[in-house]
Amino acid sequence: MTWTVLGGRSLEREAAAVATAAQDGDLPAARRRVRSLVGRDPSALEVDGLARACVESLAENTVDAVVAPLLWGAVAGLPGLLGHRAVNTLDAMVGHHSARYERYGWAAARLDDLAAWAPARVTVALTALETQLRTGAGREVLRAARRDGRAHPSPNAGPVEAAWATSLGLRLGGTNTYGDVVEDRGVLGDGPAPTPRDVQRAAALLRRVTWGALAVGVGLRVAVRPPR
Repeated sequence: MTWTVLGGRSLEREAAAVATAAQDGDLPAARRRVRSLVGRDPSALEVDGLARACVESLAENTVDAVVAPLLWGAVAGLPGLLGHRAVNTLDAMVGHHSARYERYGWAAARLDDLAAWAPARVTVALTALETQLRTGAGREVLRAARRDGRAHPSPNAGPVEAAWATSLGLRLGGTNTYGDVVEDRGVLGDGPAPTPRDVQRAAALLRRVTWGALAVGVGLRVAVRPPR
């Protein structure tokens, strides 16, 4: 069941395919493929916009598809694994604003925010630790998560994307279009806009954070598991 609910490798594979198509100049293929990662309208995205979508998706979904299931599984076992996956999938299906599912979708989105609140903060902490070990800039990652994360409409994706932007030396956020809705997600980080080459760097960060989350999950499981 742990293998079933984890999605880190799938995230890497899809992001790499989008980045390769964009870098090769095949924008129609990249725009079609990026729909598997993001809910925004990709029809007007150019190369840098597609790269930003990939990096932001890797950051946000590291919480949803890696850190949160590992932590919920560690704390609550099988019900934690499957319960979190059900909540997150429900949010992905109906959590966006729509006339048909407005109130039901609101409840799904808020429940997903609650389930991911602690895992998102753990992801920020792991990103800061990884950056500190790699470049010595862990404090800057934490500072960016607090400073820039609040500009994002999501209480969980904002801090994580700001942390990743600073760790990778990039600038994320900006304006996204979801059907008829245009959403400003603030400016996250101080670096240049991502390019397709940065997607591989973001995937490497995902792998390092995954190992950290696995260590935290094993520690939690040992701590909460009752003695036989």
